[in-house]
Amino acid sequence: MSPETSFDIELSGEVATGQTLLIGTASPGMGALTAVDHLVRQQASEQIGHILPADLPAVAPFENGVPRHHTRLYNLLESDFIVLVSELLLPVWAARSFADHLTAWVEKVDVEEIAMFHSVPYPHGPEEHDVFYVATEEYRESRLARTEMPTLSGGFLDGLPAEIVTRALDGDNAPAGVFVTPAHPPGPDVDGALLFLDAIEEAYELTVDREELDELSENIKKYYETLEERMQSVAESDEARAERDFYADRMYM
Repeated sequence: MSPETSFDIELSGEVATGQTLLIGTASPGMGALTAVDHLVRQQASEQIGHILPADLPAVAPFENGVPRHHTRLYNLLESDFIVLVSELLLPVWAARSFADHLTAWVEKVDVEEIAMFHSVPYPHGPEEHDVFYVATEEYRESRLARTEMPTLSGGFLDGLPAEIVTRALDGDNAPAGVFVTPAHPPGPDVDGALLFLDAIEEAYELTVDREELDELSENIKKYYETLEERMQSVAESDEARAERDFYADRMYM
């Protein structure tokens, strides 16, 4: 039987009613986390709270020597979004408890709907590097009917994404949609993050400054291209050295 844990949601700011909760968590490739982190950095935002687990090992992210809570809530001041940014890798067995606390809070503050970014590591070709969705009927009708985003054809969700959409199936919780891309681990999967931003822009007509991520994506591509060239050069050098050091036995050729 899986262990249980509880979560405390501590608020330090006001939450307006009728907003969309957008969730991005640590996952393979970190595309979802990169996308929501970029949003709160580029948009006018304020941190309004954080979430602490009672029984999970502590994680203390930091930047320039300054620590921060791993799971934070932000209010985007110029749009109707609350953004949950979680740098905690949430175990699957803790997802139900986390969702219990989160959905209770969502109901309390009257969140209108929930959207989540989710990266999944599965084999795919270049033409399949896209953003897909899994969403309840009410969410599809309100946000996705006018878009051209494809559905995820089949399979299953687990962990927090599964908890979020399952609880919304019967209309007892806020309508929910999960935006999915194939992950490119180890990360950062900047291209995946850009796809997530494409999805949220299309579904919500939100304008996002992408220049920083576009530049980071180009730098990462150049880095890996240079690395591939170096590896190829080393391989060719080793092969040439082997031919010099050992004669080729052609007796049976």
